[in-house]
Amino acid sequence: MDQRTTIDYRVLVDNLTTAVLLVDQHLNVFYMNTACEALFDISLSRAQGMPVLNLLETPDDIFNTQDALLKTLHSGQAYTRREAIVNVNFKDYHVDYTASQLNTGLAHHPLLLIELTPIDRLMKISKEESFLQQHQVARQLVRGVAHEIKNPLGGIRGATQLLARSLPDKTYQEYTDIIINEVDRLRNLADTMLGSRQLPSYELVNVHEPIERVHSLVVNQTKKKIKIQRDYDLSLPEVLADRDQLIQVILNISVNAVQAMTENSSYFEETGTQPTLKFRTRIRRAVTIHGTYHRSVVQIAIEDNGPGVPDDIIENVFYPMVTGRANGTGLGLSIAQNIMHQHNGMIECQSIPGNTIFSLYLPWESDHVTK
Repeated sequence: MDQRTTIDYRVLVDNLTTAVLLVDQHLNVFYMNTACEALFDISLSRAQGMPVLNLLETPDDIFNTQDALLKTLHSGQAYTRREAIVNVNFKDYHVDYTASQLNTGLAHHPLLLIELTPIDRLMKISKEESFLQQHQVARQLVRGVAHEIKNPLGGIRGATQLLARSLPDKTYQEYTDIIINEVDRLRNLADTMLGSRQLPSYELVNVHEPIERVHSLVVNQTKKKIKIQRDYDLSLPEVLADRDQLIQVILNISVNAVQAMTENSSYFEETGTQPTLKFRTRIRRAVTIHGTYHRSVVQIAIEDNGPGVPDDIIENVFYPMVTGRANGTGLGLSIAQNIMHQHNGMIECQSIPGNTIFSLYLPWESDHVTK
């Protein structure tokens, strides 16, 4: 005997991972499934009867969502919108969505079926992959230039030393000393551009150890001119890392923050705030790094309340030779990011005036492979 099970369509729809939204002929919310409730952080009981434009439109959206929905409602011609922005709790999210007419059997009461797919995670993965490729190309280019610079410097230095010895008038030694000093400075810069050739020496590390080391160095450097705060999660697991290289990364970012704040004292006078540097550690769930999904990672956040990273370099701040400081080389953050790549981790930067956060993400549940 053929036994068939009757299932309420809502049970099926509520178990979909795709967000499903039904809209009536007045463009008001008629129904949304569980995934849609999660996407917009609102329950069906609250959303029912609400204008759907409240969910799909943002103030600066130039796309006429209302006209597009009405056209689909009356003509039955579906449309798809890519990378639309929806605002949930004052935060923007990107979604792809398709709107189509749903035939209810009642000619005068059609419904609109809107299927939404969040794409922020996919966009982030794509952006990270593109950044990683471009960063590697830039690093190879800089290393090539550094090698080309170093090759003739030895000859210039040696020839200058021979010239200094052969000059009968010692008053010219001042000029040869200048040449030698500048050659040495260029050689040191080239060494920095090449980066360390030493492979990381991995061991289990409590991330608070290198942070505390950097904290002590920063305290001694600033002499209490900058307020330093610590907000640690002491339950964090140990990570497999090179302790000295972690210190180098954290110190580089911290020194950049200190210099940005000390060089812009007028900003704090205008805002009436005190320069503050904060170290924070947390566990972060469901993080994707370089296309690899991690259930949890360790986050080290280095936060300052300075004027922030200039808008024109914020997207390229980890590329070599990019800097917002007059006397900066633009190599420190690039080297720091490269070290994090070797640890299968990454650094992210978020910055607005008064709040700049550099976040270091370190996996602790996966093997580490030097790249």
